[in-house]
Amino acid sequence: MADPVRKTDRHYTYADYVTWPDDERWELIDGVAYNMSAAPLRNHQKILGDLYVMVRAALEPEGCEAYLAPFDVFILSATDDEADRTDTIVEPDLVVICDPSKLVRRGCTGAPDWVVEILSTWTMKKDITVKLELYERAGVREYWVIDPGNEAVMVYLLDESGRYPPDPALYHRGDSVRCVVVPELTVDLDELFGPGA
Repeated sequence: MADPVRKTDRHYTYADYVTWPDDERWELIDGVAYNMSAAPLRNHQKILGDLYVMVRAALEPEGCEAYLAPFDVFILSATDDEADRTDTIVEPDLVVICDPSKLVRRGCTGAPDWVVEILSTWTMKKDITVKLELYERAGVREYWVIDPGNEAVMVYLLDESGRYPPDPALYHRGDSVRCVVVPELTVDLDELFGPGA
């Protein structure tokens, strides 16, 4: 696992984030800036695109909305007006938001209902440590971590105490995963990961 490049020399906010070059992608977590490195690999984008199509089809009767990265999620901000002071802005690969009051011009304020991150070499460590803790703390009801290399999906669901289990539900090729936030959605992992080797 590679360590992501971080800016830790001071506490950063969205006001800093919007001044950085357009050709760089960053996330802020508790005031620490994490470089999102190069564009994701083709397989990452194929999995993301295919999953998004499945999610959109299942959302038609639901009233929830799905968004793909780049899409800013202001985890700790209450209103669009407070965005400049926010120190935690992430760009998950896919989010589903069921509360329309969280959707603002700049993205989403508060915890999405469902977050999906697809692992890559540069984001793996952050996705399964820093972001896992952040999403739990923020109250993301369902968090999927998709591992294309191992053709696996880890599913974290908040329990009654607002915590994720220490051991997530783990699914592999041959399994189907039912989404809790979008009950009409069941993802066949053979279909998601494509033809086997």
